[in-house]
Amino acid sequence: MSMYRDRVHRGSARATVLRTVGTRERRSHLTAPRVPTVGIDIGGTKVMAGVVDADGTILEKVRTETPDKSKSPKVVEDTITELVLDLSDRHDVHAVGIGAAGWVDADRSRVLFAPHLNWRNEPLRDRLAGRLAVPVMVDNDANTAAWAEWRFGAGRGQDHLVMITLGTGIGGAILEDGAVKRGKYGVAGEFGHMQVVPGGHRCPCGNRGCWEQYSSGNALVREARELAAADSPVAYNIIERVGGRVQDITGPLITELAREGDAMCVELLQDIGQWLGVGIANLAAALDPSCFVIGGGVSAADDLLIGPARDAFRRHLTGRGYRPEATIAKAQLGPEAGMVGAADLARLVARRFRRANRRRVERYERYERSGRR
Repeated sequence: MSMYRDRVHRGSARATVLRTVGTRERRSHLTAPRVPTVGIDIGGTKVMAGVVDADGTILEKVRTETPDKSKSPKVVEDTITELVLDLSDRHDVHAVGIGAAGWVDADRSRVLFAPHLNWRNEPLRDRLAGRLAVPVMVDNDANTAAWAEWRFGAGRGQDHLVMITLGTGIGGAILEDGAVKRGKYGVAGEFGHMQVVPGGHRCPCGNRGCWEQYSSGNALVREARELAAADSPVAYNIIERVGGRVQDITGPLITELAREGDAMCVELLQDIGQWLGVGIANLAAALDPSCFVIGGGVSAADDLLIGPARDAFRRHLTGRGYRPEATIAKAQLGPEAGMVGAADLARLVARRFRRANRRRVERYERYERSGRR
């Protein structure tokens, strides 16, 4: 009887340990198979796919334009399948990870909503897994980028990290103790839709005054175009650069002119950076991370943006002067971060694939041995 109780106790203790560590990606990735996997980054304009090894090195990458959003989800799935099969011709692929610009459910199987694609409650994981015959992992693209920066980039060694991606809008992700915090329903990290100005600029989400309306690529371009359309004297340089075509003003052009010393462009980036610092201070009050990593296309402005953000962060941080301050760092992996992170997270499901294959081989060998007797 005591032996029975001992076995039950050990079994329950083991179950408790498994429940405790089973969801911790930090521990899982250390024991994940060191095999090549494919990462997919799906955005509003491009689909990028790459084969990535266990050290985060990209062995090969390919890209194509994102199919028009008016097309069926199957068209995007066809595009992903073609890219993976193309890479599989030259690489031994064990799993596929997908970083999608949209809301992904907590099980990482369905894309609940994608603003740039016609995906609504789309069972992307299962549909692609059936076509590719390898395990598929789906996650939000900001989550995959944050994972890559934590594993291989600016966030290495950090236990509490928040990533902010500045692009057309603002995305984000939270990592604590080496695990991505996705929230109960999988949609945590939508920092861009925190309301920072009551009754402010209208946001495509339907609300007014969202953070991304003041600190994003869209905000930067909107302000520059408004000044140019008003024929402001401070905008003469950029008006001349685009030949009077206000619609040709872009974020990269503003950054380029700011680096050349254009006063208006420098000031616009300072404004965007100051709003960035205000939002980071709010997030520090709520989440208290040790590090903020700033990624996305707008982060290419470097200290023209991040310098003002640091200043505004220190001015608006609650308890300033009496608490440790989180560091603010620029992301290191560039536009490939989402792809690399998706591939690395996919290695966690590759383990299950390898075990299943091994069990199939063992069953076949047992069958063969029994047949010879």
